[in-house]
Amino acid sequence: MLYKRIGKTVVASALALSLLGVAHDPGQTYAEPAISVKLDNVPLTFDAAPRIDKGVTYVPFRTVGEALGIDIKWNSKTQTVKATGSVQGQSTEVLLQVGSTTATVNGAKVTLAAPPVQRDGRVLIPLSSFSSQFGVDVGWNQATRTVSLVSPKREMHLRAFYAVRAYQELDLVKSMNSVAFGWSRIDRNGQFTLQGDEYRLPASDGDVTPQSIVADAADQSIKPYLMVYALDGNGELTKVLSDSSLRRKSIEGITTAVAENGFGGVVLDYEGLGFKLDAVEQQKLLNDYVKQLKAALPNDIALSLAVPPLNSAYKGYDYKTLATIADDLILMAYQYNPVGTKEQVPEPNSLVDKAIQLALQAGVPKQKLLLGINLNSETGTSVNDKLGLAKRYDLKGAAFWRLGLFRLYNNGMDAAVNASVVKE
Repeated sequence: MLYKRIGKTVVASALALSLLGVAHDPGQTYAEPAISVKLDNVPLTFDAAPRIDKGVTYVPFRTVGEALGIDIKWNSKTQTVKATGSVQGQSTEVLLQVGSTTATVNGAKVTLAAPPVQRDGRVLIPLSSFSSQFGVDVGWNQATRTVSLVSPKREMHLRAFYAVRAYQELDLVKSMNSVAFGWSRIDRNGQFTLQGDEYRLPASDGDVTPQSIVADAADQSIKPYLMVYALDGNGELTKVLSDSSLRRKSIEGITTAVAENGFGGVVLDYEGLGFKLDAVEQQKLLNDYVKQLKAALPNDIALSLAVPPLNSAYKGYDYKTLATIADDLILMAYQYNPVGTKEQVPEPNSLVDKAIQLALQAGVPKQKLLLGINLNSETGTSVNDKLGLAKRYDLKGAAFWRLGLFRLYNNGMDAAVNASVVKE
């Protein structure tokens, strides 16, 4: 669902005026550089080039519209485009006809700055229409001939990880649809445990206990998950997956912890598979384990998996099969920067974009995919790039690692997130 960010009439007007100065002059003997378009700071790829005609910038409607979550239907007989989206929570229907400067918005006639045109089998519309009709912020950089679009706020499923010094941001739980509590792990001996140095059930703080935090979340219809962390750094995860006794004990430990502490779901964060050992065999081991766990959990307990991206070094994950077993997958599309990179150096948008595409191509349904975002790597500006990608591909939502980092750098991270997305 799209929520309108009030269209910037002044910005749209300034854009049109700036483009008047770059219209084609018949006396020019050189070709103008191509126009590039970025949506939420990530380039859009077109099958028909954007163009400037008489000072008006035109872009292919379908490419931009679908990236904004707008449903587009084309009637070749009437040369009419019907675009349906949501503005400020209300369904909005826009009818555009090639060659006409009159559009129909929810039955009312509206005058356009310029008519839609058809070129090379594609309908192109004035860029300003996205601002005036669909609440998209529009900007123009004359020096680089780049159009910048900022998508409107959208509803999506928001999940946060509550682990490692997250208590100080407990108040942010209410802004999430679900929270994964990082309070358990598979230890070096292959044993499931709620104790340890990092991922452990925390001590009570007066009347506030782990169980009360979980219960408060559930009372607010915020699904509480138990996150189970495991790493195959020394083969301990492979040991569990390969040993029937250890598998059974870990699954029994997980199901017991869920029942005793009131969790509504489980997130498996099983990392490091397929780096050194045979990837296909590792995939089979994990698939079998996940099936066994799913069968052991009550029907009303959700199962989620945090998985590395396909453009990483870890190949021990069968994404399509895991997506058929689990309720959703969290794509941990980060840690692309070199080891030792300082904090708040954003993950490369191009690699995150590629990670999403590869997951979808591998067979993960978009409605089962959450984009993992590491707030340690992002800023109050760059986080909107990542959220923009989640919106562009119409994913189920986003998962933030972690509470405790939203306000650590005092860079307006929570405000930036709230400006881009809102929990469904």
